[in-house]
Amino acid sequence: SLMYRDARLTGFDGASVVEVIEHLDPPRLASFERVLFEFARPGTVVVTTPNREYNVKWETLPAGKFRHRDHRFEWTRAEFQTWANAVAERFGYRVRFLPVGPEDAAVGAPTQMGIFERQAT
Repeated sequence: SLMYRDARLTGFDGASVVEVIEHLDPPRLASFERVLFEFARPGTVVVTTPNREYNVKWETLPAGKFRHRDHRFEWTRAEFQTWANAVAERFGYRVRFLPVGPEDAAVGAPTQMGIFERQAT
């Protein structure tokens, strides 16, 4: 689990957290952040999550609904970047953002990605 410290998570150059964080309850995000960025502390972390703004492009998705019934939240690009920038600053990483999938001029790509690189101490 990415919610609890586990020595098996340490010592890796990189970690991929692909379409995971939106399944965590928001109050548990802080534990996830500490386990991954403070305890495991890989050199590179790739995080992807749905872009809520893109949901308007899904014709069968009712307005205001999430893409999957198990999603606890879905972030806009601005919300994801605010979260990721705060995490990077708090734990000594730099982060850059890339779209995943075809980009719509108005709402962006279906998925958003943050690539965190640990800064030298």
